[in-house]
Amino acid sequence: MKGYILKRLLSLIPVLFVVAVVVFLIIHITPGDPASVMLGPEASPREVAELREELGLNLPLYQQFTSWLAGVVQGDFGWSIFMNEPVLQSFFSHLGPTLSLAIFAQLLAVVLAIPFGVIAAKRRGTIIDQTFMGGSLIGISVPSFLLGLLLILLFAVQLRWLPVAGYKPLNAGFFLHIRYLILPAIALGAMQAALIARMTRSSMLDILNANYIKTARSKGLKEKIIIYKHALRNAFIPILTVIGQTFGTLVAGAAVVETVFNIPGIGQLIVNSVERRDFAVIQGTILLVAISYVLINLVVDLLYGVIDPRVRLNRK
Repeated sequence: MKGYILKRLLSLIPVLFVVAVVVFLIIHITPGDPASVMLGPEASPREVAELREELGLNLPLYQQFTSWLAGVVQGDFGWSIFMNEPVLQSFFSHLGPTLSLAIFAQLLAVVLAIPFGVIAAKRRGTIIDQTFMGGSLIGISVPSFLLGLLLILLFAVQLRWLPVAGYKPLNAGFFLHIRYLILPAIALGAMQAALIARMTRSSMLDILNANYIKTARSKGLKEKIIIYKHALRNAFIPILTVIGQTFGTLVAGAAVVETVFNIPGIGQLIVNSVERRDFAVIQGTILLVAISYVLINLVVDLLYGVIDPRVRLNRK
């Protein structure tokens, strides 16, 4: 298992290198000059040129990339020219709200989606199945920002049950923290819940038709034991894959929801940095999010062996 983990970690290096190259090139090809943004429209061309030289923006792209990548390898992701602090410090200061939002959204998605998927599989072809799958289709189709605005209009503006926007940290009180996260978590997790529910239904249908399930029924085992102890466990590997991928997507794709609900997370940091042309923050933050995404998928891959011993044996 240790050899397998080491092999997987080494295989991530080329992926992250390609991500670093693509992010660097896209950012530097995008129109906009950080020096001009910092100095304002009244700055003279000479002042802009001096600041560009001071920031190293006048160097060829390959030299800028080599210098940045060398710093990343040493744990230095650059310096924010607008916030006047290391990129890592900016990233971790905004990480808490994003993690809270992503974890809460994922919990809501899993708690709702897996039971719905199981029930839909058990009631295949019935009105219950069609209702659940129709609801999941709506969840996949409606954009998170539109759903967020609709939730604000209904629950915050008209009913006044929940706050319109904003964020309260966990140290301000658990229930207050959750109260501010309910609407953005629903908006962010709706699509994930729909995907998990559909995958759960599909996996359960395959397992419920297996011979060992028919044998268990013929022996008189209770339906709940067959469904939740035997069928669901064997169907859980593809479900776990979707859960892992969707959690990575939640962390990486929270920018829109954080902007709608004014949550000071990683997504809002990226959006603000794009507007200010803060190259170092954009590059470093996107690369750190990519690292988080591939590590989450690695953890999910390792969990396969915990759920199914056959996977563990194949890796040895």
